[in-house]
Amino acid sequence: MKGRAGLVVAALALVGVLALAVFPTTALLDQRRNRKALIAQEAALTAENQVLRTRVDQLGSDEEIERLARQYNLVKPGEEPYFILPRAAPPPAAPPSPPVPEVKGSPSLWDRIISIF
Repeated sequence: MKGRAGLVVAALALVGVLALAVFPTTALLDQRRNRKALIAQEAALTAENQVLRTRVDQLGSDEEIERLARQYNLVKPGEEPYFILPRAAPPPAAPPSPPVPEVKGSPSLWDRIISIF
C-alpha cells in the first residue's frame, strides 16, 4: 500500500509540474506573437508620424498658409476681392399654349326651332 501511495503522490507531483510549466509556456508564446505584431504596428505608426511632421512643417510656412487662405477666397488686408460670375443662361422659351376650344353653350330656343325646318 505504501508503494501505491508513493506512485499516486509522484503522479500528482508530475501533473503539478506539467501544469506549472505548460501554462507559462503558452503565455510566453502568445506574448512573442503579440510582440511581433506590435513591432510591425510601431513601424507603421512611426512612418505615419514622420509624414504628419512633414505636413506640420508645411503648414507652418507663410506660402502654404496663403495658398490655403486663397482656396477659401480670403484676402489680405487692403486687397479687394473680385469674382467672375458665369453667364446666365437665357430662360427657356415657354412652349406655346394649346388652343382653347370654343365653349359652346346649349342652343337657344330660337336655334332649336330653326333647326327643325
